[in-house]
Amino acid sequence: MNSDVQRVTLNLPASAEYVDIVRLNLYGIASKMGFSYEEIEDMKVAVSEACNNSVLYAYSQEGGMVEVLFQVAGESLSITVRDEGESFDSVGAVGNRTLHDKDLSEVQIGGLGFYLMEALMDEVSVTNQAGKGTEVTLTKRLARSEEPV
Repeated sequence: MNSDVQRVTLNLPASAEYVDIVRLNLYGIASKMGFSYEEIEDMKVAVSEACNNSVLYAYSQEGGMVEVLFQVAGESLSITVRDEGESFDSVGAVGNRTLHDKDLSEVQIGGLGFYLMEALMDEVSVTNQAGKGTEVTLTKRLARSEEPV
């Protein structure tokens, strides 16, 4: 493992009021790395989508937690949003489609959430295990102009 990787981990209640804390941390880390205002705003939207998925769908009961891991490696920032909630299907909510227990090809968060994340970030990966929750990893690399002047 690269020893130059820096990590910041947040463990937050799975509640919409805590999503702002994730965005504030993202802003602080991404601005230190040199991302532009526009890039940071894009990342904030993508991370909010991932967090909202956990908040809205992962937990049918109070008391659930969401872990958000920021990893800085060189010029790359990865944000992993992980929950341990039940999949929405196992709670009997038919017709609501989320990242939980879905193949990447059939994923929808609120309709366009996944596609929005994919459009705003360089890489998006989703991992879910039955009964063990869902993990969404969003990666953005600093855009450096490499064209000859």
